[in-house]
Amino acid sequence: MNHDSPSLHARHQAVLPSWLALYYERPLELTHGEGRHVWDAEGNRYLDFFGGILTTMTAHALPEVTKAVSEQAGRIIHTSTLYLSRPMVELAERIATLSGIPDARVFFTTSGTEANDTAILLATAHRRSNQILAMRNSYHGRSFSTVGVTGNSSWSPTSLSPFQTLYVHGGVRTRGPYAGLSDGEYIAACVADLEDMLQQTAGGVAALIAEPVQGVGGFTAPPDGLYAAFREVLDRHGILWISDEVQTGWGRTGDHFWGWQAHAENGPPDLLTFAKGIGNGMSVGGVVGRAEVINSLSANSISTFGGSPVTMAAGLANLSYLLEHDLQGNARRVGGLLIERLRAVAAGLDVVREVRGRGLMIGVDLVRPGTDEPWPEAAALVLEAARERGLLIGKGGQTGATLRIAPPLSLTVAEAEEGAGLLAEALQVAQGQLVTS
Repeated sequence: MNHDSPSLHARHQAVLPSWLALYYERPLELTHGEGRHVWDAEGNRYLDFFGGILTTMTAHALPEVTKAVSEQAGRIIHTSTLYLSRPMVELAERIATLSGIPDARVFFTTSGTEANDTAILLATAHRRSNQILAMRNSYHGRSFSTVGVTGNSSWSPTSLSPFQTLYVHGGVRTRGPYAGLSDGEYIAACVADLEDMLQQTAGGVAALIAEPVQGVGGFTAPPDGLYAAFREVLDRHGILWISDEVQTGWGRTGDHFWGWQAHAENGPPDLLTFAKGIGNGMSVGGVVGRAEVINSLSANSISTFGGSPVTMAAGLANLSYLLEHDLQGNARRVGGLLIERLRAVAAGLDVVREVRGRGLMIGVDLVRPGTDEPWPEAAALVLEAARERGLLIGKGGQTGATLRIAPPLSLTVAEAEEGAGLLAEALQVAQGQLVTS
């Protein structure tokens, strides 16, 4: 087979949208993977610290998942939700129990965007309101409705929206008007902002949608307890809480199985959305929530591809592997070590403003030395330098100046050490090139 990457890139540009971004000056074609490594069409091997945007959650080519997919595909690939599906019911039972939501119901979709779209549909239908609270710097998907509740201008191609969206403070701890406050003062100020905003609204707000850790926003997070404090206000007004766990679910943060559990004083959310890691690369998303809310749709609704037998088989095998091998605990232990190593690296580099995160969800903010100004050119250069050394990472943040590090949850200590060393070299190269140029 001829893997001519420049030719493939030209073909890509000829038939795919101009806004469909590719990483790297010479875009990569990844052909296969195993464990925490992938190979490109030229035979180069890379340590994967991004997992297809946090989606290859357990490992590449995990035998338990590939076997489950192959066996199910050999029986039947598709039926739709119009027929009973044993794999769908079994995975729904497990997710309903794990969600922490009493008497939960589960609806499967094919992506995180569609999961959030469904959650907003359910909340607005249940509350009979098109007003949505969302967080500044947030990202919830690329559909028309989810763009309408995304608070990150880099990912909002239109200001048109079916909602009246009200953006509140709290998702970014170390920037903005409350950055200098203590954690307690920060939470109090954000709650006061929320209370003030609700006094300005006409009618009842349907829901707050929030990522416990903002993914595309650069792995930023509020102090633990913020959403619990918000929940007290929301409950007084009858407003639902949607926890967007597309990136934080399944133990990635290490400390908790779900991101909302860092804010658990007032119980679980009304609706929880999930996707990415559960399918380990297969297209699985969904919403789990209180029966009263999930069952409130008054019109027909099905899913042609959500709950597919093949993707449900993958999800079941992947979830079983995750739980049996305590990958949440591994994310906590190995992620803690990785953050410690990266902070030690950053201490000697003027280009790094902050290393933050929990578990295997780590953000590295890059700034122009001597300033607090984000430096997206540095992030782009680090990505290239890391790739040259055999390490794949991501980037994000409001301006694209944050490195995003999210390896598969089975990452070993040796691989964490290796990746930290490669990233240190890439950061030093970027700082040397940009500061002296």
